[in-house]
Amino acid sequence: MTSPKGTRTPPGDDHFPGVGEPQIVQPRRWLPSLVWIVPLIAALIGVALVVKSVAMRGPTLTLTFLSAEGLEPGKTKVKYKDVDIGSVRAIKLSPNLSHVLVTVELTKDAENFASKDSRFWVVRPRVGAGGVSGLGTLLSGAYIGADAGRSHETASDFTGLETPPAVTIDEKGHHYSLHSKDLGSLDIGTPIFYRRIQVGQVTGYSLDKDGMGVTVQVFVSAPYDQYVGTNTRWWHASGVDVKLDASGFKVNTQSLATVVAGGLAFQQPSGSPMGSQAPDNATFALADDEGDAMKEPDGAPSRVVMYFNQSLRGLAVGATVDFRGIALGQVTDIGIEYDLKQRNFTMPVTMDLYPLRLVRKNRGGAAPTPGSPQDHEFIKRLVERGLRGQLRNGNLLTGQLYIALDVFPNAPPAKYNLDSNPMELPTVQNSLEELQQQVADITKKLNQVPFDKIGNNLNESLKSANELFGKVNDEILPQLHGTLEETQKTFHAAQATLQQDSPLQSDVHQAMQELTRTLQSLNSLTDYLERHPESLLRGKSGDKP
Repeated sequence: MTSPKGTRTPPGDDHFPGVGEPQIVQPRRWLPSLVWIVPLIAALIGVALVVKSVAMRGPTLTLTFLSAEGLEPGKTKVKYKDVDIGSVRAIKLSPNLSHVLVTVELTKDAENFASKDSRFWVVRPRVGAGGVSGLGTLLSGAYIGADAGRSHETASDFTGLETPPAVTIDEKGHHYSLHSKDLGSLDIGTPIFYRRIQVGQVTGYSLDKDGMGVTVQVFVSAPYDQYVGTNTRWWHASGVDVKLDASGFKVNTQSLATVVAGGLAFQQPSGSPMGSQAPDNATFALADDEGDAMKEPDGAPSRVVMYFNQSLRGLAVGATVDFRGIALGQVTDIGIEYDLKQRNFTMPVTMDLYPLRLVRKNRGGAAPTPGSPQDHEFIKRLVERGLRGQLRNGNLLTGQLYIALDVFPNAPPAKYNLDSNPMELPTVQNSLEELQQQVADITKKLNQVPFDKIGNNLNESLKSANELFGKVNDEILPQLHGTLEETQKTFHAAQATLQQDSPLQSDVHQAMQELTRTLQSLNSLTDYLERHPESLLRGKSGDKP
């Protein structure tokens, strides 16, 4: 049997119409294999990590150091207060090979460290004036320390510090500048004391542009910065201050650390107010010791020169210029000049004098200003009264000399020039030179004495004296011996006469007794006549006429 379309139907299907037609089966949906699930998850995690890394990545900075000692790419960390804020990614040399360029990558949270005034340095073991630091890096290795700035400007290139900063930006306190003639034993980290309590440290120093001094930057921590006033005095507290005065032997030091590493100290003068609190970055003078710091301000010095015509052996630059025990200044220069007119050498000694040390106030007003016409007139009157400079011995053991200013009323007139620069003052010889001159004059006069003639005359006089003594022994002494014997006999006779049992003594004794009785009778008669004067005419009462 065939179908209408000419296709045969299988036998047995005649009673089931449509049973032999083809069936359409729908395809099943495709499902991935489980093998692809793991790579897919790994890819998703990788993408997430990349996205997170990009999201957490902070600024990339380039730091310049002189050396890359202790730094390793991929290992060295960047830390702030012992918290990781980044790491070193690459290290390379600069084009001129003078330094190294360290590329660091900071975290997203450390974006503030890209400020223009941020600071970076390498933390490694160091020994400084402030002590030993960085010992923890002996085991963990060196790392880069950071200090966040406060500027709103950002930067990507920084010059790293070769030494850690003494004070971080976020530390509270005040910065000050101290000016001194030299640095002494100070260094970064040197401690600062107030009444022997450590209150700060030295943060830096620099040489002045003119090369005549040093400026020291210091930091005083809060709350101790409130004790730094406009009247505060600063001084070197380094080493040991030894004094020997009328009160005895004194040793003074701030602490044991200052003996080894030095230090600074500040305080207001005793009995004086501190004044208002000093502003930030205020400038102060730095004295050599506490005594100099507590002195009244000396004001501007007056440059003076004195000419000496004697040896200056023992006089050195820095020697004291003294006026009756008051130090007026110090010697600044010693020279030698040849005077063509007198054909002699003179020794000019230049010195700085501080008149305010001598006269704070005059009678009737303030002291004249140094260099003013009134000051010249004042000095002129002193010179006319005998103001002179004189070399004197300050130490008999070492032979050191100093210059003494004093008034010599009998000093002869001298030439001086108050209008020159520096001012010229006259001098006199010291007492030792005068004594030597007097000894020389005496020696010269003694040399003029004719000792030969005097010796000859003395010999002749001695011969005459010997002849005279011979005559005295031969002629005068025998006669004198006889005279002495006669005199001795006379003395013996007088002695015999004056003895108590001699007849003369008995007669004299009786005569004295008779004289005594006579005087008694006369006294009785005188008393009777005073009572009875009429008896001179009538006689004694009871006597018959």
